[in-house]
Amino acid sequence: MHTNFLGIDMNFLLCGRKPWCAIGLIVMSGQSVAASSDTNNLQLSAVVNGYYQDGQQALAESSEGFGLGETEVSLGGNIDDAFYGKVTTVLAYHDGDTELELEEAFIQTLALPAGLSLRAGRFLSDIGYLNSQHLHTDDFSDRPLPYRAFLGDHYFDDGLRLAYVMPTDLYWTLGVEAFSGDKLRAADPEGHRDFSSVGVYTAFTKVGGDLGLESSWQLGLSYLRNENGRAGEHHEEHAEAEGEHAHGDEGHDHQAKYTAENTYIIDGVYKWAPQGNNKYQQLTLAAEYFYLTGLNEHAELGAADYFSGWYLSGHYQFSPQWSTGLRYSRVDVQESHDEHFDDIGYQEWDVNLAWHHSHFSTVRLQLTHQNNDMLGFDDNIVTLQYVMSLGAHNAHQF
Repeated sequence: MHTNFLGIDMNFLLCGRKPWCAIGLIVMSGQSVAASSDTNNLQLSAVVNGYYQDGQQALAESSEGFGLGETEVSLGGNIDDAFYGKVTTVLAYHDGDTELELEEAFIQTLALPAGLSLRAGRFLSDIGYLNSQHLHTDDFSDRPLPYRAFLGDHYFDDGLRLAYVMPTDLYWTLGVEAFSGDKLRAADPEGHRDFSSVGVYTAFTKVGGDLGLESSWQLGLSYLRNENGRAGEHHEEHAEAEGEHAHGDEGHDHQAKYTAENTYIIDGVYKWAPQGNNKYQQLTLAAEYFYLTGLNEHAELGAADYFSGWYLSGHYQFSPQWSTGLRYSRVDVQESHDEHFDDIGYQEWDVNLAWHHSHFSTVRLQLTHQNNDMLGFDDNIVTLQYVMSLGAHNAHQF
């Protein structure tokens, strides 16, 4: 079988096709394979992510003018032959302040039997396609609208993951996670709610493989249960305030703009490269659909019973040093105004051109067209971004 799907030897991940291996219900994602067996592979890296933006994007944390995106410093490596560890800190400049945040601090097992893996600490959830990837690896200067609205760009939290790779010819993983859920809590402006200390539970499965030598694909299905996501009696006041700041959101706290009890995500990605060599040319098509239910307790006021969002993107590297991307994204939500709820639909087109002097440096020019008829804006925004990597850096995920 081919081994170019994730850049790893799939036979190493399989558990020998032993019958007892199939009883595992929880699967480690191939994206979770953290390190080799080399116990001296300590890696220190930094990524500088800066930009200039001539407008303010809806539901986004980046501000108008010059700024820093997620500039990260990361230290990772094998602790011994049984554990891997990683710590990632993120710096961002916003509203005149430089903010420091701990994005990752986790340990992961390397030697559990039958393809099982356990991760504990603070880490990126493996739901959806983009969420487990760091922002600087994206093909666009920002995350699509559903991620900004429902996951605060990307959802990372303190918790635990148990995962397992299935012993099949296709790449097939399953996993479950439990998190504190602080970043996905519904609004509680007056501090009346008693939130659950373990507020978020997730389950995901991903399957993929190769189509001959030149193409690879992956499909995923994820579920997120948010015990603290349903808005309560103070939802109306919060939603109105939220609506006032939705076009030009301030702060860099990665809080979700809209929450719910249940989030379902379907994702798919297809990649094509001539002769399987993506160094010179590669096409990537990706899409995700979000469906949220269990929103609030105001059905009598005409509140919606679901939110939704989706995006479709294409990215084409047409030479070793040049690439271009096109993306459409949309979210449909509701916000309360004067004792009733209004439908709010955000939509956005993005097109960009990027120059890659090497694998470690990217300069990107992006044009974004966004509009929302209900909130009365129809804008074009130009973003000039640079992403520069220093030191050792792991290969990008599929």
